[in-house]
Amino acid sequence: MTTLKRGSRGSEVKTLQSKLNLLADGIFGPLTEEAVREFQKSKGLTVDGVVGARTWAALGITPGKRNVDEIILHCTATPEGEEFSNAQIKQSHIARGFSDIGYHYVIGLNGEVRPGRAEAIAGAHCTGHNTRSIGVCYVGGCPVRTTPDWNKKSKDTRTPAQEAALVKLVKELRGRYPGATVHGHNEFANKACPSFNVKTWLTQVGIKQ
Repeated sequence: MTTLKRGSRGSEVKTLQSKLNLLADGIFGPLTEEAVREFQKSKGLTVDGVVGARTWAALGITPGKRNVDEIILHCTATPEGEEFSNAQIKQSHIARGFSDIGYHYVIGLNGEVRPGRAEAIAGAHCTGHNTRSIGVCYVGGCPVRTTPDWNKKSKDTRTPAQEAALVKLVKELRGRYPGATVHGHNEFANKACPSFNVKTWLTQVGIKQ
């Protein structure tokens, strides 16, 4: 895990805040720093408000990267053109028995890459592959709601912004995890997700496995 301090932002800050029972807004501000100092004091650690290896370990999170060798792409299986927030995804995942949102990244309709779980924490998005993979999900994957039985049909609904963001994110992840292969969820499960052929797409956008 990254060393965090006041001013830090992102998914790992959210992980920290969740561990400290704070509002997980992803912003390391004065309240988060105060909570960190209180936690460090309670554990006999150096009380400096900086979350390094010893503080992460005391929180029950082992420092360092996971051994990631797969990047698995998903869709939210929601209607074309309808935004679906991380909070809604988290709610649906918790209802299914997960402790948090299962994906590491979610790409909104406008191409915004929204952090989910911290990369250092195993996801909950593909049975049998969670501990070794990063889960990336784009919003969409089904036809418009007015289509009969829309939720039983798949469609590649990626907007140009989502497409561009997905290419950029996959390339960044490949840079962080050299040798990691990219897959669609449908390669490991009997479902249409992510509603497009990932192998064909990789060739089209010039990403080599």
